[in-house]
Amino acid sequence: MTTYLWELRKLRHQKRTMLGLFGVIAPSVIFGIDLAARSGTPNDIAFGPALRQTGLAFPLVLLFFGAFWLFPLVTSLVAGDIVASEYQRGTLKTILTRSVGRSRVFWSKVLATLTYTVLAMIVMTIAAVIVGSIVSGLSPITDLSGKPVGVGRGLLLVFGATTVYLIPLLAIAAFGIYLSTATRTSAAAVVGALMLTFLLRLIEILPGLHGVHPYLITTQFDAWMGLLRNPIDWAPIGHAAWVCALWILPFLAASWWTFKHRDVTA
Repeated sequence: MTTYLWELRKLRHQKRTMLGLFGVIAPSVIFGIDLAARSGTPNDIAFGPALRQTGLAFPLVLLFFGAFWLFPLVTSLVAGDIVASEYQRGTLKTILTRSVGRSRVFWSKVLATLTYTVLAMIVMTIAAVIVGSIVSGLSPITDLSGKPVGVGRGLLLVFGATTVYLIPLLAIAAFGIYLSTATRTSAAAVVGALMLTFLLRLIEILPGLHGVHPYLITTQFDAWMGLLRNPIDWAPIGHAAWVCALWILPFLAASWWTFKHRDVTA
């Protein structure tokens, strides 16, 4: 716990942490200003038409748009830097000489990255609901099955959707941690994690590779929509959980093995 809290303290004082949190708030504000300044809504995406009816639609629409680059980038900013920055500053060998085991340090960094990713999504959701409520009010929302959902239940479903959305984000974070450990270069790790997202998106649009689409990280970004059906469709959520686990576990195992055996004096 002490090591974990120390990692959180370091994250709090890093510029990229604050940049990431600002990055998840800014789209809500920009989106709200744009919606207030013009007529019309993005009718070609889920919950787009509801943007002028209720603020509950704002975070749901942002989940759709943010999956392409924003949220993977915010996650990669910390995941790709969490280990590499220690190598670059030469502070890792100092930490490991203070009777702190490598495994403890590594898993503390993993938990700190997880905490940051969860916090970023919570901040985005709260900011989007607030901005949406200012622009469109806070009214019941119609789910994907065409049935009205009250404000209270709607808020629960919005935060539940954000929770499901975290599943593929954690897979991207795990890959960022691996690159951060293996390359020992923050820039390479951040760009590499983001490039994985772009590459998987490219595979998604190739019809010849349709058979692998259900097993891609990026495909799981749509699993949250199962919560917005009546009755709730748990199948895509369960599918996202085990598919992303198949990505997360090897990345973390490889990261831990590399971290445990790397010569920090090199």
